[in-house]
Amino acid sequence: MRKRRFSEGLFDIEPIIKELNISCGQTILDAGCGNGYMSQIFSKLVGSQGKVYALDTEKPFIDDLKKETKNTNIIPLVADITKKTELEDSSIDLVYLSTVFHIFSKGQIAGFENEIRRVCKKNAVIAILNIEKEDTPFGPPVEMRSSPEELIQKLSFSSDRLIEVDKHFYLQLFNNI
Repeated sequence: MRKRRFSEGLFDIEPIIKELNISCGQTILDAGCGNGYMSQIFSKLVGSQGKVYALDTEKPFIDDLKKETKNTNIIPLVADITKKTELEDSSIDLVYLSTVFHIFSKGQIAGFENEIRRVCKKNAVIAILNIEKEDTPFGPPVEMRSSPEELIQKLSFSSDRLIEVDKHFYLQLFNNI
């Protein structure tokens, strides 16, 4: 049995899955995937016709994920989403970024936007899950976090909607227009 790492088990994934409206055949990028638990959920939803790119900067996590997901539609990659990756132009239907945005500097935010615009199809969904900007029993210092309003200010994507996911978490959806 896998140990819980990162945000796994801290929130109810059902509202996220419902809002993302994932369909068979889509190509999803799980950026900053950590141990890949969401990539594995996405994999089942896109089916054999779809693909899930599980991307993280930490090679040990990606190495473990490669072993766990051998012969599946999950493609684990060691890469930094704030820089150019090996992903093809206009190939992604949905980007999922969970509890990672708070570590990005202004320069990294610009790099993130550039890479997301390059790899996403027109009208792709960019889903950013964040910990609320308030005291919580876990997570980064409050001053590192972004409120939904601050997140919208920091990104130039078109904000689509805000979903309260669970206690302490929100999901902000953007469109690549």
